[in-house]
Amino acid sequence: MLPYLAAAGVGTIGIIDGDQIEESNLHRQVLYNPDQLGLYKAKESATSISKNNPEVEVLVYKEFLTSKKAQEIFPNYDLIIDATDNLFIRYVINDTCIEFGKPFVYGSIHQFQGQVSVFNYEGGPSYRDIFPQENQSMPNCAEAGVLGTTVGLIGMLQANEAIKIILGIGEVLSGKLLIYDLLQNSQQVFEFGKVSSPKKPDISLSFEMILADEALNGDSILLDVREHGEEPEVLFSNTLQIPLSVLEKESEKLDPKIEFRIFCQSGIRSRRAAELLSKKGFQNLKLIRGGANDLIQLIDS
Repeated sequence: MLPYLAAAGVGTIGIIDGDQIEESNLHRQVLYNPDQLGLYKAKESATSISKNNPEVEVLVYKEFLTSKKAQEIFPNYDLIIDATDNLFIRYVINDTCIEFGKPFVYGSIHQFQGQVSVFNYEGGPSYRDIFPQENQSMPNCAEAGVLGTTVGLIGMLQANEAIKIILGIGEVLSGKLLIYDLLQNSQQVFEFGKVSSPKKPDISLSFEMILADEALNGDSILLDVREHGEEPEVLFSNTLQIPLSVLEKESEKLDPKIEFRIFCQSGIRSRRAAELLSKKGFQNLKLIRGGANDLIQLIDS
């Protein structure tokens, strides 16, 4: 996506990502090479596309997107393009775009299939109109696997939608969901509309996301909200396991003044746990990005 936007001469491009390049990224990301392993994706992406077109201004935000950061950054841009595989961050992107009136170019990938749409374009439908529930379970690229060419094709289609919006040409995928299947060489377009009397999204609950190694620093409780018996087992001296299913009742035994760093398997339950605790007066809450899998890697190493 980024090389096409830069080559087209998009005036200013902002890249926000706090992640670092891993070997598993190389089969689907043409911007990186093995010599860049461990370096920050946002910075290396900016360097690459700046070489392609030095006249494009590229701004780098070497951090993970949060609701707070979205509200600071999004007003400075004309449109927002989603390149994440984090389900809840998509809702943050959508809701912030609605708040500031920004079009949202959406792309999603699962193995050999990809989806593309444009939300909130000239008052059109939003992400919540087609995917209203935040408690969906969706694996990321690492968990589900993905064909590298699927990523390239969907990114190219997203760039194409962005260019059409900028130039005011063609038919934008607003109110339409394009699904492309690379195995079958087939594509389908489904139309959808705005729900009647939609509930205004609440983006007031914003929780800081931290990396697994950051979560081990300082005096805090690592709160595991998975069910008992789920693997991998995470055993640190400051780990407390309270399944989400009983957290509301058990929260009465917790000290709301303590800082809790919450994790689960995929991130869905940890956010729901944070929302539950926040409504009960807990203020020192952070979410551990990567959850149990990233924490267990620290134990193994």
